[in-house]
Amino acid sequence: MRLQKYLASCGVASRRSAEKMILDGRITVNGEVVNILGTQVDEQADTVQVDGVTVSPETEKHYIAYNKPVGEVTTVSDPEGRATVMDRFRDYPVRLFPVGRLDYDSEGLLLLTNDGDLMNQLLHPSFEIKKSYLTRVSNIVTEDEIRLLRKGVMIDGKLTSPAEVRLIRHDAFSTELLITIHEGRNRQVRKMIDAIGHQVVRLKRVRFGPVSLGDLPSGMWRKLTDDEIRKLRP
Repeated sequence: MRLQKYLASCGVASRRSAEKMILDGRITVNGEVVNILGTQVDEQADTVQVDGVTVSPETEKHYIAYNKPVGEVTTVSDPEGRATVMDRFRDYPVRLFPVGRLDYDSEGLLLLTNDGDLMNQLLHPSFEIKKSYLTRVSNIVTEDEIRLLRKGVMIDGKLTSPAEVRLIRHDAFSTELLITIHEGRNRQVRKMIDAIGHQVVRLKRVRFGPVSLGDLPSGMWRKLTDDEIRKLRP
């Protein structure tokens, strides 16, 4: 088995993050530092360590839906000392990892798991997993501007893929939209709104693929149902 796949099966990180750990020289196999991607390991015979700690594949997989509040970073640790999503799961029986990220100033549905293979699939652009965001925008967004979002706008020098955009409500000061995208570019929804001359006032992810946030309270989590897990798998 390739080393990065082995690390993912151990719940250490997604396969992409595991590749960086290998290149950074943080992985040893039988006591020797390995920094070559694609190195083969024997699950039964080899001893693999991450930062000096032996890891092995976790047989039981866990899948969590968490309603992230504003004011938490989606990382395992934060050099600035801010609260992290993982602070909520310090006492959880296995080590979990967030599937993608939500900005510090965004809220809503975040999936966590120790299933590195599924995490890698969900984050890979080729699978085009749809994600929906309830987005409150400054001022009134016109129909022409909504059509622009649907067709695609330029952000960071590249056109976004067509988005599903539905007007929820508006008043004299703001507009609420439901925006569904399948790309995962950095701060994409915020940049899309910037591109049409508005600012995001509030951003809340309400759906990730087949998983809906529903009425899960802020700061709380639940386990995914068997049906949700089955539908998440490509």
